[in-house]
Amino acid sequence: MARRRKGTPIHGWLVLDKPVGPSSNGCVGKIRFLTGAAKVGHGGTLDPLASGVLPIALGEATKTMSYAMDGHKTYEFTARWGESTNTDDAEGEVIQSSDQRPTRQEIEQALPLFTGRITQVPPVYSAIKVDGERAYKRARRDEEVIIEPRQVDVVALRLIDMPDADHASFEMVCGKGTYVRALVRDLALHLRCEGHIRRLRRTAVGPFSIDKAVTLQAFEENEGENAAALLEHYLLPVETVLDDIPALALTEQEAHRLRHGMGIPVLPVVQRSPSKIAQGDVVRVMANGMLVALARISGGEIKPFRVMNI
Repeated sequence: MARRRKGTPIHGWLVLDKPVGPSSNGCVGKIRFLTGAAKVGHGGTLDPLASGVLPIALGEATKTMSYAMDGHKTYEFTARWGESTNTDDAEGEVIQSSDQRPTRQEIEQALPLFTGRITQVPPVYSAIKVDGERAYKRARRDEEVIIEPRQVDVVALRLIDMPDADHASFEMVCGKGTYVRALVRDLALHLRCEGHIRRLRRTAVGPFSIDKAVTLQAFEENEGENAAALLEHYLLPVETVLDDIPALALTEQEAHRLRHGMGIPVLPVVQRSPSKIAQGDVVRVMANGMLVALARISGGEIKPFRVMNI
């Protein structure tokens, strides 16, 4: 018999405007404490020095976190020219310096080279595992850290502002696994000027945007009924991250079978649905407007692989 979780069963997504300072996991712990939710996770890590959109999954939404992390992300960031650091951000020690400063024209001419499918080596101070251990732990022990290059997708990259010769601000839309710190490092090297990231703010993750976000401070300043009302106002449905997945409507009898892990014939369901479904497709199955499960079309059946207990 499964052990019952302590806390309130709350299901849905909360878009947190993470402040600079705490870690993503630290924010998860705070939200768990402040809301009393039984189960909480996050859909995409932000470094402590970064702020902005941190999708918080509560309850059964934790079963859909991978779909949030796969979504495109939008960042606003500021590069500091003339100094490279060992962490590629403002937290690290300066390891190289240069008197060279890029012009607006040089920056804009370079940006297409960093747009599209590009090859990138993640920072050594990152959570990527090297021989079973986080790279940043090895780097802190001054051990040699070798991280293999990887391909990432930069959908859009544009220069926003140049407040002075030492700084430039950008906006970027990118895919999963892209390191903004690495992009600034590589852009600076291309411009022969050294550089690191000074400010990083994430403004969107998939369907979650900063205009739907609530601050950690807002929860800290509200207790009891006020916190519950605040949560109710900002809580988004579990299926928010599943908009791109075809939906199939079930009868209560069909939903009952799926909730118990049993497959159901696909033909009767598809005949009632306008969605085009093919063998191997992932679908979200609904009953009375509620998400029942994530399922896969296989061998003439709808077979659940993530059942929601809502």
